[in-house]
Amino acid sequence: MRYILLAAALSLASATALAADPVSLVICAPGFPGTTSEAQPTIDALVGVMAKAAKWAPTELTGAYYEAEAAGVARLSQADAAITLLPLALFLEQETALKLTARQAAIMKGKADANEVWSLVAKKGAIANAAALDGYEIASIVGFSKRFIKGPVLGAWGKLPETVKFSQNKQVLSAMRKAAKGDKFALLLDAEQTAALATSPFAGDLEVVYKAAPLPTAIVSTVGTRIPDARWKALGEALPKLGDTPDGAKALEGVWKLRFAPLDAKAVDAARKAFNEAK
Repeated sequence: MRYILLAAALSLASATALAADPVSLVICAPGFPGTTSEAQPTIDALVGVMAKAAKWAPTELTGAYYEAEAAGVARLSQADAAITLLPLALFLEQETALKLTARQAAIMKGKADANEVWSLVAKKGAIANAAALDGYEIASIVGFSKRFIKGPVLGAWGKLPETVKFSQNKQVLSAMRKAAKGDKFALLLDAEQTAALATSPFAGDLEVVYKAAPLPTAIVSTVGTRIPDARWKALGEALPKLGDTPDGAKALEGVWKLRFAPLDAKAVDAARKAFNEAK
């Protein structure tokens, strides 16, 4: 018995010694619901199934969620933050500064594919073209990135007047109210928010004046060289299969019905080009 216990102890010590240094998954989704502390149990469940699927030790992967851009970016500046999941707008904003490498697409909210369709909504009859937005404020969950709105989202519609202002606003009903009463106010809505417009009390006063081409919703990326390629390979191959197990499916359901899919590199390249050309 003594030899068995000794062998078990040596095996455990060996496994501990072989475990790689821990890295963190940082999810930052400005304007999304929930706080870092509220989301922690859900994120712990997610990174737990991710580590298991990649055959990592449980201690090798931690995670955190941030609903504020500044807090999320600050966390990503720390040395252990090696993997991140960001909406496309924030990915493009931080890609160069954080040396992000896009790896996979993230599909959220039960969508059928990895794309998001953005719609510009304003008072009926008020906006005929991009030039008519002179003096307007555009409110959106992605209002933190005017270059994303001016480039990838609305760039194909036309050049926006220099007088346009941008704001981040997740209070959609109050924003609809302002637009409906005739203020110089427009809303840029994602597909879920646009669908809800039809049942809002302001549906009769508002209209979609422009619908953008589909864009990638969110990107999973690695940060600099903080995770070796071999470790990422094991994790990257495991991510699209997480939903195949009951624990994995439950964990993904808890994080905006999350799924992982191959990256559409051409779509990301096109969005990056439009973003870089926007001023």
